[in-house]
Amino acid sequence: MAPEHLASWNDGPAKRTIVDFVERVTRAGGSDHVPAPDRVAVFDNDGTLWCEKPLPVQADFLLRRIGEMAARDPTLSARQPWKAVVERDYAWLGGVIAKHYRGDDSELLEMAGGLLSAYADTTIEDFEGAAKAFLTTAKNPKLGRPYVRCVYQPMFDLLRYLAANRFSCYIVSAGGRDFIRAVAETYYGIPSDHVIGSSAALKYRDDGPFATLVHLPKLGLFDEGAEKPVAIWDSIGRRPILAGGNSNGDIPMLHFCAHPSRPSLALLVEHDDERREFAYELGAEEAQALARKSAWTVASVKNDWKTVFAS
Repeated sequence: MAPEHLASWNDGPAKRTIVDFVERVTRAGGSDHVPAPDRVAVFDNDGTLWCEKPLPVQADFLLRRIGEMAARDPTLSARQPWKAVVERDYAWLGGVIAKHYRGDDSELLEMAGGLLSAYADTTIEDFEGAAKAFLTTAKNPKLGRPYVRCVYQPMFDLLRYLAANRFSCYIVSAGGRDFIRAVAETYYGIPSDHVIGSSAALKYRDDGPFATLVHLPKLGLFDEGAEKPVAIWDSIGRRPILAGGNSNGDIPMLHFCAHPSRPSLALLVEHDDERREFAYELGAEEAQALARKSAWTVASVKNDWKTVFAS
């Protein structure tokens, strides 16, 4: 019988594979037993733990700030990404991501320059406050659901199930590290020091009685693709035995969890449920093809998840 923690999953191959894997690596004396300190699980965030459509959550957060900047300084409206925000040119914004998935980052760099300026000179405390306020009040523009209710219930339940079996779970995201840290414990039960992600460069500033760090308008780390395994090793110092993702950018992380010295599990979330969420393959084509070739476990939103969103 499947564990109560996975009640939001339908009985099927994905759920059975997860349960079998966890039971094997936690069975003391078994040939596949993995000691608790080595039970490391890593998960992408956008599209894996919470909804990433019609645009990534942090993109919405930053683009709203970009709009405020353009309202204060109309001259910015002649430049991207301010121009696209003011004109509500969602085709340009979506096209930047589509081009990125095809290997063309010419416009991504242009957009990133604007987005990184959104919170330039903001202290880490003020940024955390702004992120928290946004994530607890703003809504997904297509679903009309508060972002706090766009967390995937089956993945939240999986995190709880793994924690109950003495796994250490980490978020490893191309999204902003400090943005996710603002709510990681509240949303997922994952402490902020277990969040690895992209980051703006930071600068030390002594404000008199208190010292702080402030955001600079330049990129510190873009935690995508091959950077994910490097960041995992830099931060954790252990090779994970379980990795979960949903896109081509997660492929290196999913590969990295596999090693002949012990069992491992690669989990790919497949977005194929237009009725309850979104159905899309863009940016995940290569990952889906590799899943079939590499015997990764595919979790179909349509078929494997009894419910989609947290209530």
